[in-house]
Amino acid sequence: MELPEQQFNTWIRPLPPAEVIHAEGVTCVSVRVPNRFMLDWIRTQYSARLEAILTELNGSEVRLDIAQAARATMPMQAGPALRPPGMVMPGRALPPNAQFASNSGQPLMPPQQAAAYPQQTGHSTGQAPVQGGPAMVTLPQYQDAAPNRSRSQPQVMGLNPALTFDNLVPGRANQMARTAALHVAGAPGHMYNPLFIYGGVGLGKTHLMNAVGNALLADKPDARILYLHAEQFISDVVKNYQRKTFDELKAKYHQLDLLLIDDVQFFAGKDRTQEEFFNAFEALLAKKAHIIMTSDTYPKGLANIDERLTSRFDSGLTVAIEPPELEMRVAILIKKAALEAIDMPEDVAFFVAKNVRANVRELEGALRKVLAFAKFSHKEITIALAREALKDLLSIQNRQISVENIQKTVADFYKIKVADMYSKKRPASIAKPRQIAMYLAKELTQKSLPEIGELFGGRDHTTVLHAVRKIMGERGKDTELNQQLHVLEQTLKG
Repeated sequence: MELPEQQFNTWIRPLPPAEVIHAEGVTCVSVRVPNRFMLDWIRTQYSARLEAILTELNGSEVRLDIAQAARATMPMQAGPALRPPGMVMPGRALPPNAQFASNSGQPLMPPQQAAAYPQQTGHSTGQAPVQGGPAMVTLPQYQDAAPNRSRSQPQVMGLNPALTFDNLVPGRANQMARTAALHVAGAPGHMYNPLFIYGGVGLGKTHLMNAVGNALLADKPDARILYLHAEQFISDVVKNYQRKTFDELKAKYHQLDLLLIDDVQFFAGKDRTQEEFFNAFEALLAKKAHIIMTSDTYPKGLANIDERLTSRFDSGLTVAIEPPELEMRVAILIKKAALEAIDMPEDVAFFVAKNVRANVRELEGALRKVLAFAKFSHKEITIALAREALKDLLSIQNRQISVENIQKTVADFYKIKVADMYSKKRPASIAKPRQIAMYLAKELTQKSLPEIGELFGGRDHTTVLHAVRKIMGERGKDTELNQQLHVLEQTLKG
């Protein structure tokens, strides 16, 4: 929950099973990784936090020992999300456990990202793999690229080949964004340029962007594609500013065919970054390259970002991804379970979907808990098992989100009295927030319509139903209301 999904999938998810040793009141957790680079990176970036979390979960001190595996041992296995079946490198075949390195000898990117590269010619030097150890293939550094790039230079960076349109579950919540993304993948540089996708965390914005990149790569293997988080662009600007090497920055970004950039709200307050992104933006549009961006809010709602930039963001097509509705959540659970070769009973999927409403990421987390609980307890997947597996999550949810809490949160947000939620007053300044509170009560709690009506001053269930339908309908049309609901939902779940 603390890491961006791509970081977690790259560094944490594929770690092998740990060896646990208890001695003299201290628990030692020993993990082996396949190469020095991963060892240094995980040690410096994640080991302290991992150790703290393990200590918290264990209830007593845990020491984390991360070391490099001996060459005779197998490298850690990447999970399905990292190594999709059937992914092969065009051209000369590489060992399935190949790692990738730059000319300096440091890994250029994780194997699952490097798999998206076309085979390099003339610049790569393969080394025979050590028994049980990774082969090394040297690739040129991306930032060495010049405007007159040759085909031997890297064409793709950052894409996760596991994130495709095929495994993106469609539904009302992402229908417009998905349709627009399919149009872009089919005809980049033409319709909907730029494409701006906004929505809360864990709703599939990153998946959709990567799906466009992977679809374009399948259609045009020599396309120059870059996916990155906004923080990486900021880091590149800072680095080139310090070195006074802005030609390198232009060479990296201005020659792309497709730029995919996540969370542009991170540009807020960074004037030089905004200036450089504006320049890259204009250069790419001028050469009919396509730009897709994501954010947690719509362009006009971005704070501390220059108006000329937000107006560019809004000049193409802006689409929202909503929290998935019940049926879509059920479909996601069944499909994700099927990818694990597990048949998820529909009644269990409905139970989990009704209780996990926030986003797709939390839904997947709940599914993993249920599947793991069933595996370790050697039991069939039933509602009773799901309830037991998710008891902590359900307990927290029931404790934190109540109708009373919703009423207070909405009243504070719209600056009205909590008492107005129960009153018979009907001015728009009170009636609209009351309807919003009813809508959120239906979405975020297990209360029935009559129960909700009773908690809103004894109103009839038909009044609650009218409010829910009204707000649901307006949400899809009113961008400002949709953003307000996003804020309220995140506050209540937070």
